[in-house]
Amino acid sequence: MNSTTATVPLCVDCDGTLIRTDLLHESVFLLLKHAPWKLLLLPWWLLRGKAFLKERLAQAVRFDWSTLPLNEEVVALARQAREAGRPVVLATAAHRLLAEPLARHLGLFDDVLATDGPTNLSGSRKSDQLSERFGLKGFDYVGNDRKDLPVWSAARQAVVVSSDDRLIKAARSTTQVSRVIPSRSPGLSAYLKALRLHQWLKNVLVFVPLVAAHRLTSLDGWVPALLGFLSFGLCASAVYVLNDLVDLEADRRHVRKRHRPFASGLIPVWHGAFLIPALLGASFATAWWLPIEFVVVLAGYFLCTLAYSLALKRQVVVDVLMLAGLYTLRVVAGGAATDIVPSFWLLAFSMFIFLSLALVKRYSELLVTLQQDRDRLPGRGYTVTDLPVLMSVGTSAGMVAVLVFALYINNPNIPAIYDNPLWLWLVPPLLLYWVSRLWMKTHRGEVDDDPLVFALRDWQSMTVVGLSAILFSVA
Repeated sequence: MNSTTATVPLCVDCDGTLIRTDLLHESVFLLLKHAPWKLLLLPWWLLRGKAFLKERLAQAVRFDWSTLPLNEEVVALARQAREAGRPVVLATAAHRLLAEPLARHLGLFDDVLATDGPTNLSGSRKSDQLSERFGLKGFDYVGNDRKDLPVWSAARQAVVVSSDDRLIKAARSTTQVSRVIPSRSPGLSAYLKALRLHQWLKNVLVFVPLVAAHRLTSLDGWVPALLGFLSFGLCASAVYVLNDLVDLEADRRHVRKRHRPFASGLIPVWHGAFLIPALLGASFATAWWLPIEFVVVLAGYFLCTLAYSLALKRQVVVDVLMLAGLYTLRVVAGGAATDIVPSFWLLAFSMFIFLSLALVKRYSELLVTLQQDRDRLPGRGYTVTDLPVLMSVGTSAGMVAVLVFALYINNPNIPAIYDNPLWLWLVPPLLLYWVSRLWMKTHRGEVDDDPLVFALRDWQSMTVVGLSAILFSVA
């Protein structure tokens, strides 16, 4: 590095450059999580200017700076410049109330230029301020967006953080590009992962009333059940996207969830804001072809999951009861779609077995927290001292579910439904084995966060399902 370069400031953009996300967009979802009623003020704030909007949002939210997904190549570039004695400046359109704490946390910057007062420091405004501070062609600038073109035109050299060939070409037409740092581009697989299509496996529960009513050969039953499956899947994906957006910080502290597309910064947060209404619209458009009772259950499911994502997931015990209820709502929805009223026995069994599964989910998450030497599960109300209680309640719920099934076999109406009901008495031992084994594997840390998905991938679990189906067929 020559003596001239050693004195040239390196100015680094924040959103999409230093960090793989956007502080403004994340601020909106933090506000949704902690003070959703304030979202009504967003249009009023925006009418007073983007700088005013950023200021109000910055005053209303608090970031955990340690969780933000950093672009490590940009961090390394800033660190090298600082070690070489060059001034390093954070020059960002984010508000000063957010930019300065981030800069202090990273300890890489000598100065911060950010949005403040009525000035939204973006594009030509940023170019003018940097030129006034350091002189035309008196600084190098690291950016990632077309809005940075006016800044690059005033800079001595540009570092482009992008894989967009058109942007790189445009930057080279304005100044010398000293380096290109490729950015990760989300492909179709990333969006499919964000929709969590594997979680659609839970929606096979909408077929349970059809199976329980012995109408497997009824085309009139399968068509609405399949539409119900699709509708619930789309609605669930919308909720998963919303949940990921309001739970970004907690996910980034999690050993596995931090790799999710939104938490890692692979998919921009604002893409999720468009995905949610699109998925919901498709879900209710599909439900339009089904009975109004199904639409009511679907709407109830969405409202319950919304309440869960925004508040109830942080309430001890309420959260697992809500999860169990959401599983059971799928069964109720299947009945509404096929015009089959689920029996008392089916609903009672569902509630207890799904409560056990919900507690498995929470127990496995808390066990990971213990293994990370932490005391509290991020974003939840549980501590590691709750592990024995969760196991006690979870195993008890599973055993009660088996008891409900045994009582169902013993009820007087069974001989009218089955020709050989004695075969059904072989099912409870299979269920006892499955529940006991599931909790044993959960205690060993061998079950992922979602027990139903685990069960559908586990050959022994599927063997239990297959044997139970055979016993029902024989009976």
